[in-house]
Amino acid sequence: MTEPDFLHTTQASYDAIAAQYEERFHDELAAMPLERAMLAAFAELVAASGGGPVADVGCGAGHVTAHLHGLGLSAVGMDLSPRMVALARREHFELRFEEGSMTALDLPDGTLGGVVAMYSIIHVPDERLPDVFAEFHRVLAPGGQVLLAFQVGDDHVRQTEAFGQQIALDCYWRPLEHVADLLGRAGFVENARLVREPDGTAKLQRACLLARRPASTRHVLQGQ
Repeated sequence: MTEPDFLHTTQASYDAIAAQYEERFHDELAAMPLERAMLAAFAELVAASGGGPVADVGCGAGHVTAHLHGLGLSAVGMDLSPRMVALARREHFELRFEEGSMTALDLPDGTLGGVVAMYSIIHVPDERLPDVFAEFHRVLAPGGQVLLAFQVGDDHVRQTEAFGQQIALDCYWRPLEHVADLLGRAGFVENARLVREPDGTAKLQRACLLARRPASTRHVLQGQ
């Protein structure tokens, strides 16, 4: 099957800026206390629901994967960009990183305790996002958790330059309620949401959504 064009352009763009991106963002979580709090809650919920491995999809150079490992989780990082994966393996050699797309995860059904996508669904076109959430649902065990972080808005922009390199990176800013609705349609039940207001480093609102795959369909029908 032919891969969608957006996968090729996203991969090529991050390959082009991988080294500079890693240098700029490798310690960004240190300045993100609210995201760290959501990651901590995610880790506790994964443990409470039986544990199991978690996947950090769109992991970049692996700093979130390493943070999840530090929270006691068995974490694997996955990214489209071979150069990002190579950097992640070099910087966090004790952890596992694989090349892959969130549109078709190379994982058996129901094998994960959690999925994290920190600012990576922003590169998925609107018409493909339901497929991505269905894929997250497929690989999660009943009771498994999903944590999303993304910029809030209602716009599509194409970034053509970064770190002095020419790229072609599409970014989609979406309303929080729209993403929450798509998660619900994919079979997830929302646990919590967080909105971070713009500050000196971010011009847009940023949101985190924490949801779970229900342990049974009865929970969805009863709205629990």
